[in-house]
This record gives sequence, structure tokens and C-alpha cells, in this order.
Amino acid sequence: MPEPKKYSVFLSAAEPSADAYCAGLINAMKTNADNINFVGVGGPKMAQAGCDLLEITTGKAAMIYKAFAHVARFYGLIRRLQRYLNTNRVDLVIVCDSPAFNFHLAKAAKKAGIKTLFYVAPQLWAWAPWRLGKLRRRCDKLCCILPFEQQWFVARGIDTTFVGHPMLDALPSDLGRCEKQYADFDPKHAHFALMPGSRAAEINSLWPPMQQIALRLKNKYPQAAFAAVAVDDEKRRMLESAQLPDFQCEYTVDDVTGAAARADFAIVASGSATLQVASVGCPMLVIYQSSRILWHLVGRWLIRTEHLALVNILAGKRLVPEFMPCFSSVEPIVKTIEQLIEDKTRLTELSAELVQLTATLKTPSASENVARTARQMLASQEAAVGTSLNNGLLESLQQ
Repeated sequence: MPEPKKYSVFLSAAEPSADAYCAGLINAMKTNADNINFVGVGGPKMAQAGCDLLEITTGKAAMIYKAFAHVARFYGLIRRLQRYLNTNRVDLVIVCDSPAFNFHLAKAAKKAGIKTLFYVAPQLWAWAPWRLGKLRRRCDKLCCILPFEQQWFVARGIDTTFVGHPMLDALPSDLGRCEKQYADFDPKHAHFALMPGSRAAEINSLWPPMQQIALRLKNKYPQAAFAAVAVDDEKRRMLESAQLPDFQCEYTVDDVTGAAARADFAIVASGSATLQVASVGCPMLVIYQSSRILWHLVGRWLIRTEHLALVNILAGKRLVPEFMPCFSSVEPIVKTIEQLIEDKTRLTELSAELVQLTATLKTPSASENVARTARQMLASQEAAVGTSLNNGLLESLQQ
């Protein structure tokens, strides 16, 4: 009996969340097959899952204007990866999130004649819809993690499937048990979770104001407790080294869901972490910082959505307060938090709404859904090669 065909899959992740998504995908693809070799660029979770990393990229991720500082490094990396794709056998390229980097890698893959799967849709519905042409040319299959995205991209000519959100794979099927009850809650003893993001740029811009917010809350609620979440030990050390003298805080690593489950309220950097917080029914306030000049010159004209926080976009309304960007005093943020935590009825309602919202994103296994699509792409590619060979043999016999 012949051995199964060996495949080589190249994966690309440029930030910690994508590293986790790709690690889950690798594990799912390995469940029913041991004939796939994984190689690519990413982070420690991908390496642990069995991916041969050509370069660690997750520690260098940046957002919007801050990414320009890494242009030279990224273009140098793209050239090296292009040479790799041209000189090594790769059957499928999977790029995860980070379109600023992965659009270039997908272009290199197409030039090398390699099928490309986009895992996590670029948010062209929110800004930069003019990049749809690039996506069509460079994407053979798109796996989106937000339910409304499938219809949006399909209507624009891109083969798209909603696979669910991978961050929710580990959650219990009965999310209703996660709803918080605030009948006996006393804001004087509130437990706050602080989540300043996974990127160094986010931490540098958000951690100082988060601490200022916490100190003002502590002045009013002296028994309040605070816990900060870091994506890894390196980021935990960043948070600790930048801690203000009068601020006291507990630190946890890679525990967004756990910290939110233990907290009464969370202050969260905008991004996918907001969904993890929502999944355990933790009321939150979402913040983000950016360059004031670039926001007014460019950002405010590019953004096409009424809301910026992901949970608000999904809800279609301002479900949780968002301050994005937050340039000035933290006082309006503090007042908003105080009003919320002193309204036990609203906190209970908000917790239930967040859990219900999250339930619409949960599938049996987002990672397995993407793995199934990737296996189908590999199988169809092999079938196409077999058909081509058979046709060529038939033509030679006819001659």
C-alpha cells in the first residue's frame, strides 16, 4: 500500500493572536494526518505546535502609523521569504491576519504559483475597501471569523467561509453559565482587570493612562483591587518596569479569559481580547490611543464604521463605552466607569448581552473548520495535478 503523499504548508503570523490561531490550526491539521510538514514565520506557540520557524515575527508587530518604523525590516523579510517560496516545495500558503505584511507574502506566493488561504479577513469593510482588488488577486480562499463578513466578501467576488472565532474554541458550550450577577455587588470592593494589549506599542501608549484611571478609581474606592494581563513574560516585565510608584497591581500572563472571569469590570485595549472578555460576561470599557495628528489628518477619514470597538461593531450599537482614540484627560473615562459600576442592574444586563453576543460567534471548532478547508485545498491541488498528468499522457498516446 503506497504511503500517503507528503505536503508542505507555509504559515505566516505577525502578532501574538495570529500565533495562537495558527498553533491551533496546526494541531487541528495534525489530528487526522501526519503527512504534513509545517514551516513559516510566527511565534513560540506555532513552534511548540510543530512549525519550523524561519523567523520569529510576533514580537515586532505594530499598529497603523507605528508600523512604518518596521518597513525596512519587513521588506527585507519578504524578499527572503519570496526566495524561499521560489526555491522550496510549498503546497499551500496560509496567512493569518496582519494584512500590511501578509498581502506582500500572498503576492509572493501567487508569483510562485502557490495557492493561498487567508485566515482572518482583513477589515476592509471598516476601512480601505479599495484594497479588495489586491485581495481578489492574492487570495484563493478566505476564512473569516466574524459572521457578517462572509456575505460582505462573497458579494464582492471573494470565496469566503465563516469558520467561527478561534479564541472561543476552548469555551464551554453553555455560555449562559458565564453571565455575572451583581445583586450583591459593592463597588467599594470592585475587582478590575486591566488589559493594555499584546504589542509593545500598545503597552507604551495605553499602560500609563490605564494606571492613572486605576489610581483615580482607587481614590474613590479604596478597597478596589486591580489585576493586569500580559501576553507573555516579556510583556509582563514591560508592565512591571513601567508601574507608577503609587500603583499596586497583580500581574497574570496569557490569561485574558481567566482574569475577566474573576473581575467585576475590565478596561481593555481595542482588539480581539474584547471578545474574550465578552465571552465570560465581564462588563468593560474599551480604549485605544493613536497619533493625534495622524488621526485628524488620515484616520478619521478612513474609518467607515460607526463604532470602533469590535463588540460594538458586532452588536450594531454602543454596547460598551469606547474611547478611541483617547488623547486628553482620563477624567471622562473614570466618570463613565463610576457610573457603570454603581448601576448593578445595568451591569447584570450588560453581562448577559455580552455573553449572548459571543454565542453568535462560537462554532464547534474554528480551528478544525479552517483545517478542513486547508485539507480540501491540498486535496484539490493534488487532484488537479493528477488530471493534468492524465491529460498529458492521453495526448502523448494519441500522437
